Amino acid sequence: MDMLMTEATRNGTAIQEFILEGFPAAEHLGILLFLVHLLAYLSSLVGNMLIIAITCEDHRLHTPMYFFLSTFSFVECCFISTVIPKLLAIFLSGRQRISFGACFTQAFVSLFLGATVFFLLAVLSLDRYLAICKPLHYHTIMSPRMCVFLVTVCLVLGFLFMAIPVVKLSRSLYCGPNVIPHFFCDFGPLANLSCSETRSIKMLFFNFALIVLFTSLLIAVFAYSNIIVTIVRLPSARERQRAFSTCSSHLIVLSLMFGSCMFIYIKPKQSSRLDTNREAALVNTVLTPLLNPAIYTLRNKQVHQALRDAVSRVKYYIYNRKNTLCP
Repeated sequence: MDMLMTEATRNGTAIQEFILEGFPAAEHLGILLFLVHLLAYLSSLVGNMLIIAITCEDHRLHTPMYFFLSTFSFVECCFISTVIPKLLAIFLSGRQRISFGACFTQAFVSLFLGATVFFLLAVLSLDRYLAICKPLHYHTIMSPRMCVFLVTVCLVLGFLFMAIPVVKLSRSLYCGPNVIPHFFCDFGPLANLSCSETRSIKMLFFNFALIVLFTSLLIAVFAYSNIIVTIVRLPSARERQRAFSTCSSHLIVLSLMFGSCMFIYIKPKQSSRLDTNREAALVNTVLTPLLNPAIYTLRNKQVHQALRDAVSRVKYYIYNRKNTLCP
């Protein structure tokens, strides 16, 4: 953060802070919006942390799919914690100011984690493809070492793709205005506020965003087209239903994530539709992280059983504890 501030001062940037506009049309609903978003934020954290805890606790869930799913949940928790707390502060206290360094730090971390999420979705697609289409080779290919390697690749690629354009943008000149028409520091609004020529940086970011989204999408399309062909060829309806049930949750999450992100980043004249951009961004920062745990747990019998076993263990512990204290 300090490095970004120092670099900005060296290049003659006059602005030392930005103002996040938030949702000006709903300023009179600040307390209500604060409570709604706080509830959604806490629910998202609890739901995703529950998936991580169950995956670590239950040995039956020590499989590649649940390893990737728990990693996905952890990245989601980090992502929403980068954006939502500042939004809650805006709703509650009206504090819309954010320092230059903090703003670019938020922009980088949110974009880095967002790109990582899409790469993880692609890995989850490949995992389901191997499990359904190549079941005899699945455990050989998806070894623990390979799982860790794939997650590491997702993190490294997400970092590299987003670090370059954000660092370049942070070195450009900002001389005013300093109002960001968004509820967090996103790349597009920051680029539009720069006094420097940012066309090349915008194109660089656009190309990187295109690579992230379409690479992930192509991998998902390849995986699920093969999965559908394999499922259709299964002899019994019960086998087809069982195979599809392991993929349906992932397909729903894919639709939500790709739809909202392509609307925000892969469309022309971004600055002319700021209100719809904010609404689409809310899908990724509030709605999708809230729905993901429910989608993955409510439609998964293994997670249902793990939850029931965990509740039974807690009840057993409380019962024994009570008998020990009260003989």
